[in-house]
Amino acid sequence: MNAVVAAVGIMLVLSLCRVHVVIALIAGALAGGLIGGLDIQASLAAFNKGLGNGATVALSYALLGAFAVAISKSGLAHALADKALNLVGRQQEKGGSLVGWLLIGLLLVVSICSQNVLPIHIAFIPLLVPPLLYVMARLQMDRRLIACVITFGLITPYIFLPVGFGNIYLNEILLASVSKGGADVSGVNVTQAMLLPALGMLCGLLFAVFISYRRKRSYDIERIEQVEKVAVQYNPYSLLVAGVAVAVAFAVQLWLDSMIIGALVGFVIFSVSGVVRWRESDDLFTEGMKMMAMMGFIMIAADGFAEVMRATGEIDALVGSATQWIGHSQAIGALMMLLIGLLLTTGIGSSFSSVPIVAAIFVPLCAQLGFSPLAIVCIVGTAGALGDAGSPVSDSTLGPTAGLNADGQHDHIWDTVVPTFLHYNLPLLVFGWVAAMVL
Repeated sequence: MNAVVAAVGIMLVLSLCRVHVVIALIAGALAGGLIGGLDIQASLAAFNKGLGNGATVALSYALLGAFAVAISKSGLAHALADKALNLVGRQQEKGGSLVGWLLIGLLLVVSICSQNVLPIHIAFIPLLVPPLLYVMARLQMDRRLIACVITFGLITPYIFLPVGFGNIYLNEILLASVSKGGADVSGVNVTQAMLLPALGMLCGLLFAVFISYRRKRSYDIERIEQVEKVAVQYNPYSLLVAGVAVAVAFAVQLWLDSMIIGALVGFVIFSVSGVVRWRESDDLFTEGMKMMAMMGFIMIAADGFAEVMRATGEIDALVGSATQWIGHSQAIGALMMLLIGLLLTTGIGSSFSSVPIVAAIFVPLCAQLGFSPLAIVCIVGTAGALGDAGSPVSDSTLGPTAGLNADGQHDHIWDTVVPTFLHYNLPLLVFGWVAAMVL
């Protein structure tokens, strides 16, 4: 069996059996290394080598957690939640559900803007989502729906709109990788190439909103109150400081391209202003880092997993064996390439990392099968995006879980990973295949 297939399969099966994701990643990586011909020492060496690649991201998330706790202390997010609660009360008296739709719309818009307008990625989730859990519980909203909404906003914009993170993915990574592979992309409209795959994501979102999770779901409100401390005290001064801190933190992040420095500057503003007292700052900082620690460790372990897969050399072998099934059929070829992309990205957890890997092998194969440059861009771009939604180690699923599981009532695998996998990867696979056939 191919080592990559075995490693990803073991990781996914263990995760679905509720084994912690970090343990599943380590077990899958070591098993894949042994199957791929590495001994235990070589597998561990490759795993340890990859750990350093995730350190920056893990530290960024830890500092972001501290910043999120400081914002919670100021009452900014709770002020928004209180406004929403007032609307809930008025709407319940009228028998309406307008507030629920407003929350869905708010989270969708903010998620989309976090990729293109103000590229902060998942930084908004621990700031905005936990204070809204009480409102969601009052409305009996299914958190699986919210996970699907946020994940849609985190992924679809960057695979379709060439702005912000979309510019990095579509122009700097996708087009550059396809061009490096030997295809002429000078006249390719990347938005046109990714239109149908993006429509597949939209269909998945609509299915989740109007069919899969339209029913009410009950949550323990007392547990939310214990964790979120709904009755947080705030005043105009604390709200003003919070607004300034958020604006400055995001500005610094965009200026220096560093989430670490941005979150640190925001936390310092809270401390200097007195909203967070100096004697409390150490405890708050530690509390915030604990909140995001699991996410950071998963990202670190995922980089170790990916490094072992590269060290085995089995990625090339996986693609090579797939070509034997393809023959000269464009339909089979496109399907096999998309399935391989789904497998790789589910294991690696990052579309941005998987595109250069698949492009180096897929572009010559696509050219041999007679695909147009537009179709090649579509196949490689979709193959890279497949698996980002629905991967246990993707920040597009870890982010929503970090916010929705603040009170321990949202399971990462069954409430985020499985719903997003079914609602986004399956339509993305179908629409990506159709696009490759018609472009």
